[in-house]
Amino acid sequence: MEVKNSCEACPIYHRENLTRLGVDLENADYVITLAGNPNTGKSTVFNNLTGLRQHTGNWPGKTVTRAEGAYSYNEKRYKVVDLPGTYSLLSTSVDEEVARDFILFGRPNVTVIVADATRLERNLNLALQILEITDRAVLCVNLMDEARRNHIEINVRALSRELGIPVITASARSKQGMQELLSAIEEVASGKYVCKPRRTKSQPANLKHAISVIAEKINGVFPDLPNVNWVVLRLLEGDQSIINAIHSGDLGSLKQDLPSTVSEEEGGKNAGLASEKEREEILSAANAERWDLGLNFHDTVIETIYSEASAVARKTVFLSGDKPPYSLDLKIDKIVTGKWTGFPIMFLLLAGVFWITISGANYPSGLLFSLLVDKLHPLLNGWAQAAHFPWWLSGVLIDGAYLSMAWVISVMLPPMAIFFPLFTLLEDFGYLPRVAFNMDSLFRKAGAHGKQALTMSMGFGCNAAGVVAARVIDSPRERLIAIITNNFSLCNGRWPTQILIATIFIGTAVPAAMAGIVSAAAVVSVALLGIFLSLVVSWGLSKTVLKGEASTFSLELPPYRPPRIWQTLYTSLIDRTIFVLWRAMVFAVPAGILIWLVANVTINGVSLAEYFIDWANPFAFVFGLNGIILLAYIIAIPANEIVIPTILMLTVLMTGITGVGAGAGVMIDNASISQTGDILHAGGWTTLTAVNLMLFSLLHNPCSTTIFTIYKETKSLKWTMVSTFLPLALGFAVCFFTTHIWFLIHPMS
Repeated sequence: MEVKNSCEACPIYHRENLTRLGVDLENADYVITLAGNPNTGKSTVFNNLTGLRQHTGNWPGKTVTRAEGAYSYNEKRYKVVDLPGTYSLLSTSVDEEVARDFILFGRPNVTVIVADATRLERNLNLALQILEITDRAVLCVNLMDEARRNHIEINVRALSRELGIPVITASARSKQGMQELLSAIEEVASGKYVCKPRRTKSQPANLKHAISVIAEKINGVFPDLPNVNWVVLRLLEGDQSIINAIHSGDLGSLKQDLPSTVSEEEGGKNAGLASEKEREEILSAANAERWDLGLNFHDTVIETIYSEASAVARKTVFLSGDKPPYSLDLKIDKIVTGKWTGFPIMFLLLAGVFWITISGANYPSGLLFSLLVDKLHPLLNGWAQAAHFPWWLSGVLIDGAYLSMAWVISVMLPPMAIFFPLFTLLEDFGYLPRVAFNMDSLFRKAGAHGKQALTMSMGFGCNAAGVVAARVIDSPRERLIAIITNNFSLCNGRWPTQILIATIFIGTAVPAAMAGIVSAAAVVSVALLGIFLSLVVSWGLSKTVLKGEASTFSLELPPYRPPRIWQTLYTSLIDRTIFVLWRAMVFAVPAGILIWLVANVTINGVSLAEYFIDWANPFAFVFGLNGIILLAYIIAIPANEIVIPTILMLTVLMTGITGVGAGAGVMIDNASISQTGDILHAGGWTTLTAVNLMLFSLLHNPCSTTIFTIYKETKSLKWTMVSTFLPLALGFAVCFFTTHIWFLIHPMS
């Protein structure tokens, strides 16, 4: 280890670039970044370092999530930035671009490379690429407990010697090695440990010549760059961010060590001294050398890095014992990804999750409803009367806004609080990548991305969350297909409608002993229809407005790991459940006000709701629906959860049924299935109406929360409108054909 005076060696991060990259440098002495492959436990390391002192957001101008945190160590304050998990810095995905640009242009004080001890050779590919960019790094070899369990031994000293940087072994799940990691970060950040990172040397002669020619030109214009050879490689590959940095002169800000006596503004000025002609000469030389290298240049670079990683691994990684590593994982994978067993197991598991969600949500949902609606709602009305509120004000605030919000909380919170943790546990266990593996061939045939299976599965919990999950798809075209088709996944706001209608109309059409099974089969059939339509629409989009070939992607099947129960509960409830619930509540309040107004504002003694329903009935009957259903879905755009109570309230209003509910414009408790059935039958509902409602519940516009999320993710009004009206048009078409086929079979109905 080489030691310098800390004042002389202390590296200076690039404040201007870090601020531009979205990092708040207030109260930070050092900036640390975490990089690594997916499934290496990087997020666990991040959580161990920062605890609860963290927040998430997006990278400026990107749809890639950025996680930041902070910690203090030996009276110094550290800002930690968790980069997206990526397999390489040499490709062009958004994740890789974000990671590369942050390390290169942000110049963090230390880059902590988190690697999987059980797959070290594969992880060293990324580590070597990072060491080409920065000479301030620490390698954290995580998952050492799994490595020992699979008889894998690592010579840490030899690995550190080979890479020229500190190497720390850790088992982040049990917090082992975290103190050593903190100490290593401090030594590198303060300059006490001076890294001598390994640079790739085994390159073909023609590539070495091209690098030397362009490196000489770059050094003449931008002297003292710490990573000139890597910059040349990226330039030869046509990396747009490097080309832009040369055009603008920003490349000059990457000088090895701006002295502490020189301000960053002065450094920036020096970087801009290169003339435009000199910068253009660099780009011209790069173009000429790229042409001479040929089309297989990228493959050559990749092969060089892989061979370097393999050479390092051979010297530092050893297997002990006769049993091959991950033998149990391989046996499980033969079953869960098998040709004949993969899909049945996948459907059974997902069905099990849905069944637990639906069954488990009933009791807490009833308790919340009893508290918020049965008890608190009359109490609020009593307070309003005691305070002499005008009838319209108490109606708008309590019977409208409050009751709508109470419905959303009681119906939406319990299923989400069950579904999201279960979904995250499957993800934590390592099963969800197997789902993507199983579905990849189907989605590829449909011209979509295999990872769309993951976004579709997330949509079964919440479509807004499914839309956000589409960020894992690198291709903008395929990401857009996943976003547009995500609404075909039945979200938890639509499950109650499906289950209730199937129970009342489908289950009662068969003997009582079969009612439960038949009702469940009807709901599952609608869900499977959604998956089928997702594939069909994906195929149609990929052949028309979103033409293109399905892209390939690297999908690593991580080892099976025991889920982290408490951390899963925390992240699922805070990051997903509360976030989505809050959005739904924000939109549900104005919807509740609208419900009350259309039912209570009258013209010539007739309410606005009655006018619309009478006007819409002839149109709706063509599709096997009615005006009440159409109005309910218009009002319930903010939240699908209030469709059934709105339908019941409007049915009572139109039929004049007495002794039900709390008055006009007040949503009705549907806890009594028999009472709900009586109300719907009184409103003229038939089995055909019920079947069409189940279909229309699957195929209609997304809720306002999802529409807003689609716009935020696509930044396009055009594609937001397509995502909104495409399922609606499909819903009317399916209901139309269903109705007319029904009348062909039952001409007297």
